[in-house]
Amino acid sequence: MTSTVPTTAVQHSDEQPPITMFGPDFPYAYDDFLAHPAGIGQIPATEHGAEVAVVGGGLSGIVTAYELMKMGLKPVVYEADEIGGRLRTVGFEGCEAGLTAEMGAMRFPPSSTALQHYIDLVGLTTRPFPNPLAPSTPSTVVDLKGESHYAETIDDLPQVYRDVMNAWNACLEEGADFSDMNRAMRERDVPRIREIWARLVEKLDNQTFYGFLCDSEAFKSFRHREIFGQVGFGTGGWDTDFPNSILEILRVVYSEADDHHRGIVEGSQQLPLRLWEREPAKIVHWPLGTSLSSLHGGDPRPAVTRLTRTAGNRITVTDAAGDIRTYRAAVFTAQSWLLLSKIACDDALFPIDHWTAMERTHYMESSKLFVPVDRPFWLDKDARTGRDTMSMTLTDRMTRGTYLLDDGPDRPAVICLSYTWCDDSLKWLPLSANERMEVMLKSLGEIYPDVDIRSHIIGNPVTVSWENEPWFMGAFKANLPGHYRYQRRLFTHFMQDRLPEDKRGIFLAGDDISWTAGWAEGAVQTALNAVWGVMHQFGGTTDPTNPGPGDVYDEIAPVELPED
Repeated sequence: MTSTVPTTAVQHSDEQPPITMFGPDFPYAYDDFLAHPAGIGQIPATEHGAEVAVVGGGLSGIVTAYELMKMGLKPVVYEADEIGGRLRTVGFEGCEAGLTAEMGAMRFPPSSTALQHYIDLVGLTTRPFPNPLAPSTPSTVVDLKGESHYAETIDDLPQVYRDVMNAWNACLEEGADFSDMNRAMRERDVPRIREIWARLVEKLDNQTFYGFLCDSEAFKSFRHREIFGQVGFGTGGWDTDFPNSILEILRVVYSEADDHHRGIVEGSQQLPLRLWEREPAKIVHWPLGTSLSSLHGGDPRPAVTRLTRTAGNRITVTDAAGDIRTYRAAVFTAQSWLLLSKIACDDALFPIDHWTAMERTHYMESSKLFVPVDRPFWLDKDARTGRDTMSMTLTDRMTRGTYLLDDGPDRPAVICLSYTWCDDSLKWLPLSANERMEVMLKSLGEIYPDVDIRSHIIGNPVTVSWENEPWFMGAFKANLPGHYRYQRRLFTHFMQDRLPEDKRGIFLAGDDISWTAGWAEGAVQTALNAVWGVMHQFGGTTDPTNPGPGDVYDEIAPVELPED
């Protein structure tokens, strides 16, 4: 609802380091790795200019390609649609260019410190995102079972909502050592992180989010569990996550990934686009002024249609133009389900256990619909009540979450009429953008009967259902109970010395390979793992003062659960 930090949590002073996505599964300091003056590694001069295929031009693929280029390799990027992946910023037909909607990632926590490295590198700016009851959100309306409550802070809501928040805090403390783990992650206390997490992984891998709530004395009330599912914490209701593994949820709350979100002012897609065009000041082999764009003649290669393993343990790539190229190494950064369906693959690419893990990957559905409006009319004060005319809205109606996004009082603005996940997203799937908008306006009209939203709309709606996007097939990974072993196989795949020799050379990256799927930080971290793996394959090394994720792997390897 407001903060995931329990009332019993340790208090942090301004002098303490900020929390980061430092573990708990793999407590490696990716932000320190990136910031180190020695750089993140080098390859022998004899390998300079060698080509490496990078499949997917989303954030993970572009970060991978950018860092490989800086080392002196030649990344060859393949992209089926457009650079950005689920960092997709779109405009509205007939409206001014600066009026945009974030169809994918739209809010980023400060704990995404490796991501922030690249945001700063390309000169993007961020601002607070208007989540429910966030300090920067003027007001929030919670509408459940036909009853609406207007709030500017949590204290404005009825006591039952504070009871639910306290129940969640108590549940985390009692069942998952929240304060202890949060403190250990903030202080980067690796032994303590590993000690706590090893016990919890063994205890909770088979537990659903909902089962975790039900096992807590604090959540013995069904009414409290129902309200928590519909309103949730941080970004809104979490009942769509109830069937998922509680370990997925703990990773989010330990790292405060659901708190203090910021949006990218220029649009999130600008991050991969600017990296694509960026000319690094420090680059090996290539002349100054080289960029990913210039290496590709401006555009990436088209979609990959076939991946095979060929003689000499090479990876052969066929693209949609019919071009066939063979590489000593390749990095696959697109959603892994594509390897099971859209791309014809050789079984020899991966060990059978890794194919099983990919097949078991569980993706969440997600839908959004945005409309452009003439101005942020919601900030007008109702003459009768003195309240904002309209508010950020959480409801059990079809819309579920409605977000109000503006760039100043005299500027056109944007409403995200609905942001939904899983079953709530599937309800929209058969409907066109205009049909969706009509249902949404009807739902919101029942919450705000005196507000004529339609009269402010100045352009056609834009919408997305990620489960219906052919090159994605879902929004993001979310492990089900019992999936920890599968995720471990995928995340650790970059450590290829542990694989049979005939299964090396192709690396997996992307947020679905990470422990923190759905967060751009996971895309960056797995990209850096893959870069280390490729560097290692080409005989490269990191500086002794800045060991990479593979160099320290044995010290911080993820918990390994027994298979039998």
